[in-house]
Amino acid sequence: MRHSKPLARLTLVIVAALGMAAPASAQDAPMTIVTGSPTGTYIQIGRDLNGLMQQCGRDLEVVESAGSLENFLAVRQRPNTQFGIVQNDVLEYMQTFSGDDPGVARAIAGVRIAFPLYEEEVHILARRDIADFGGLADKRVAIGVEDSGTFLTASLMLSLAGIELAEALPIAPADALPQLEAGEIDAFFYIAGAPAAIYSENDIDAEQFHLLPIQDATLQAVYAPATLPGGTYDFQPDPVELVTVKAVLMTYEYDARGNAYHQASCRGVSDLSSLILTNIDTLREEGHPKWQSVDLGDIPTGWDIAACVNRGIDPGYVSSCTPPAPEAPQPQAAPTDSEANAAYRRSICAAVGC
Repeated sequence: MRHSKPLARLTLVIVAALGMAAPASAQDAPMTIVTGSPTGTYIQIGRDLNGLMQQCGRDLEVVESAGSLENFLAVRQRPNTQFGIVQNDVLEYMQTFSGDDPGVARAIAGVRIAFPLYEEEVHILARRDIADFGGLADKRVAIGVEDSGTFLTASLMLSLAGIELAEALPIAPADALPQLEAGEIDAFFYIAGAPAAIYSENDIDAEQFHLLPIQDATLQAVYAPATLPGGTYDFQPDPVELVTVKAVLMTYEYDARGNAYHQASCRGVSDLSSLILTNIDTLREEGHPKWQSVDLGDIPTGWDIAACVNRGIDPGYVSSCTPPAPEAPQPQAAPTDSEANAAYRRSICAAVGC
């Protein structure tokens, strides 16, 4: 595969970052998940998972990030960061890169799968006069900041399709939208699970802009083809053919018999894994709409599930999380019920609580 300049820069970022230290030891292990931008899907998924942990009296800190590559590296290096959401093509790129460099292979060896999640749509919002993916040639296109999954996916797709841009601009989607509207750029990439807030919460002019169809045969062979239903966004009344990439919840291979930090982190990973499995129906009903398409059995090729995850989803696992203490009952006036009614209330309270 011919590497574009953005891909060459990204390779240097990976080489530098993966040479850094492994997760630090600590006596306690607050729990953290690194997600994405405030307008993205990752952060909403993280908030759903925090809601599960709070049911058990613990917090899962939800941290914003640039996206997939930063999240992968954070799980590998950042203290008290047990989870990160990563695009599958980032994982595939890591595998390919590590095959040529034993040092990188050793550096990423501790990162593991927690759960496969959902397919993310490749959104490319472009001027109306750009008809298809090939029309991006010689245009000014924002491809995401350099440590994001959007940056990697956009760079790979452009390289695979043999498209040379006039400018490949490392601009985040939230900053790219006003630049597109002002005519400063021609299009921008954003990899996010639909519906993505950046398109839902902004008044985008359907006469000037549209989501670019992605029907390139090479890209459809590498990425999963999909159809974004008409009406997903107000400015997009018709279905759009595009491609998707799977989001994956990543963790680290903590040692349940290791130091205090590893033991505490492994317990946290096991507890959240147990909660996800036992509450998946609730997540599908009450969480972000993308939970409805999560296939927990769709494990990315070449990556292993973490031992602490398998421990947590084992039917015999006993969670260490403690439910929140119930609120203290408020003082009430002395009952004036008859003895018969008082006996009834005692029986009801004993059966279902008061």
